Amino acid sequence: MASLLGIGLLSLVGGAAWLLAGLPSTESLVTRASPDSTKIFDRHGALLYELLDPRAGRRSRVALAELPPELPAAVIAVEDAGFYANPGIEARGVARAVWQMARERRVVSGGSTITQQLARQLLLSPGERVQRSLRRKLREMLLALAITRRYPKDQILELYLNEVYFGQLAYGVDAASRTYFGKPARALDLAESALLAGLIQSPAAYNPLVDWDAARARQSVVLDLMVKAGLAEPQAAELARAEPLHLAGGNVPLEAPHFVSWVQSRLELRYGAERVSAGGLNVITSLDLDLQRAAEAIVRRRIAELARREPGKPDHQASDAALVAISPETGQVLALVGSADYFDASIDGAVNVALALRQPGSSIKPLTYATAFDVGRWGLRPPGPDPSRPRLPFSPATVLLDLPTSFVTREGEPYRPQNYDRSWHGPIGLRRALATSSNLVAVKVLEAVGVDALIDSAEALGIGSLHDRERYGLALTLGGGEVRLLELTAAYAGLAAGGRRVQPEPILAVLDAKGLAELQARDPGFERLHRLSSVASRPALDPRAAWLVTDILADDAARLPAFGEASVLALDRPAAAKTGTTTDFRDNWTLGYTPDLAVGVWLGNADGRPMRWISGISGAGPIWQDLMLRAHRGLPRRDFLRPEGLRRVEICEAGGLLPGEACRRRRAEWFVAGSEPRDLDPSYQAIEVEAHSGLPWSEGCAGQPTRRVFRVLPAEALDWARRAGIEPSPERDCRGRPFRLALQPESAGLPESAASSAALRLDSPVEGSTFALSPRLPRAAQRLELRALALTDQAFAGVRLELDGRVLARPSRPPYRTDWQLEPGRHEARAVAETVDGRQLASEVVRFDVVEEAEIE
Repeated sequence: MASLLGIGLLSLVGGAAWLLAGLPSTESLVTRASPDSTKIFDRHGALLYELLDPRAGRRSRVALAELPPELPAAVIAVEDAGFYANPGIEARGVARAVWQMARERRVVSGGSTITQQLARQLLLSPGERVQRSLRRKLREMLLALAITRRYPKDQILELYLNEVYFGQLAYGVDAASRTYFGKPARALDLAESALLAGLIQSPAAYNPLVDWDAARARQSVVLDLMVKAGLAEPQAAELARAEPLHLAGGNVPLEAPHFVSWVQSRLELRYGAERVSAGGLNVITSLDLDLQRAAEAIVRRRIAELARREPGKPDHQASDAALVAISPETGQVLALVGSADYFDASIDGAVNVALALRQPGSSIKPLTYATAFDVGRWGLRPPGPDPSRPRLPFSPATVLLDLPTSFVTREGEPYRPQNYDRSWHGPIGLRRALATSSNLVAVKVLEAVGVDALIDSAEALGIGSLHDRERYGLALTLGGGEVRLLELTAAYAGLAAGGRRVQPEPILAVLDAKGLAELQARDPGFERLHRLSSVASRPALDPRAAWLVTDILADDAARLPAFGEASVLALDRPAAAKTGTTTDFRDNWTLGYTPDLAVGVWLGNADGRPMRWISGISGAGPIWQDLMLRAHRGLPRRDFLRPEGLRRVEICEAGGLLPGEACRRRRAEWFVAGSEPRDLDPSYQAIEVEAHSGLPWSEGCAGQPTRRVFRVLPAEALDWARRAGIEPSPERDCRGRPFRLALQPESAGLPESAASSAALRLDSPVEGSTFALSPRLPRAAQRLELRALALTDQAFAGVRLELDGRVLARPSRPPYRTDWQLEPGRHEARAVAETVDGRQLASEVVRFDVVEEAEIE
């Protein structure tokens, strides 16, 4: 028995020695020494920023009595609701930590009170602070108990509020208040106090200068906790939740402030905020400081030009801009300007707009077209023989009608997009449609490929903000979804990289002091590091589809009708570019790339105020051109690398098929090999006409026949043709009989690519029907069923139900039906089935009328 007691006593003594060895005294709560500060360098070794030592960082102490009561209340609610009642530790948190330690063999969650956090921060060494061990946890608890016995609660809370880290190198509530809001902590209100309190747990994740939405969501959580703890009234919390907040830049001397802040956030997510602030890290980034300074100067100059008031010059009301430059080959971020002036609170300059969600306008259209060109998604097949009814995959030669069109939204409402120039251009090839930014055609392309397919392509190229797919409809291709400038620029870089995903990377290496010295000795300019740090990428699009989009965006001649000669999108070398302007003029964009660099520019106001009389070409465009010219200075001219599997074929421009003898305008166009046209274009047809009347000649006509070429258009384009001064093909021959030239192509002697058949019939509506709209019923309730019947046992891959040349539905299996809200006018409907071998089988066209009820009384 004596021996057992001896063993037990020795165990207790040993355990106590293990736990208490080196445990500091609580008498002074002095800070332990810290290692060298963390330094952030550019790609060539130039110092961008030195993170201050945690004990010498930005701080200005403030007495608890000087603080608004909402601030300590918010901190207590979120960090330690039982602070004034507990002895320095919280029983449930201790039990949870011990249980998780027993189960996981490590400390999984903290359960740390305010007093424990203070003990860890001020009394434990930097090395012990980051340990996740039972010994560290127990020592922290012992110190917290001792601190509580020695110091009053208010003094402990005051110490904590002056020491806790809030991110952005701000230690203590006063430094944090000045950093984020530009005012002392005594001037904070409830909304601001709740936002600051929410940062403590994870300054990187909730940094409002990096992720505003996350910061606001965290603020809401803090307000809920305050109400739950009885530290705030529900009505006051709701008012605080709705209060607009204005951020300050935290007047810190540093290079590339938005970029450095972004890098620091990424470091904190990787290593933890305490490890980064504790120091000892040397971070080599991708930034080119010379290019960054040039970008900042270009942005400031352009914003100043727009703000300059001169007689006859409009006030554009544009105060801010952002820019991102990425290497398509490596994904390295070479420049990032988050605002026109980081330190200008009047424009919310501290907000990093390069990482903020904004509507991209037409600058997302290239992704829609790339999706339509992607043979990897749609399969390899030639276009159909009818140029008025193209099928996927599309090509730059595909022709669509740029005419007033009403689409149907998910909610069954009509959607009638307008072009930027408020005009219509009739039949137009996709090369010109994308180059000149036709809104109507972009919507038709998206209708053909589907919203999900566009989002698939965007996500494959690195855009991560369109995940809530149910929110989006056909307006997505016109900028109806929010994206980040950084991610959209990376997507453009992906097009430059041949359809591969380019992941933006700001950090090349993180080294300790010894590692940095060794790197500087063997690679003084870090050039080898640049090459070794290339980001691995994966295919996102068929490289041929990416190249076709690039070829269009680099085609100065194709965009000439919209942008004129010598536009700001033209450089001294091949460059692909696209602009974007939102309909409410809150955002305008220019993005583009060469083989060497992708650059994206946003211009607007950070608070979302609309601009006036300015677009992507006139606002963001000059910034893009100036930066591209500066970045390529001294670089050799490079062409975009054309992938294998592309063929250049002469086409008839009017319909995008092979030119017949009558074709008036021919040009060469690129196709993915195997998808080139095989039929002669029927858009121009030569017929015999009576010489003196010009009407189609037939036996019995009085005059002599001669040959004449007519432009043949689908019925829905005839009104546009008359307004455009295009002579329509005749409707009667020289003897007064009905005559019609149809868009029926002649075979070019190549394998047939599509077919018509009586295998499908449109069962509803019936040919020649008339439907009346009643004024006594809601318009939305007056609908017509379109229904198709298969007349054979042949298997279909899918069926399209079309009305007036647009697709209403794509049922994949019987019953092939949809319904449509009645609209006044004459309409044409048909059904088109696609067979498993790629042929198209079309029903007969059914014509019907919809009239107002008064018209038939």
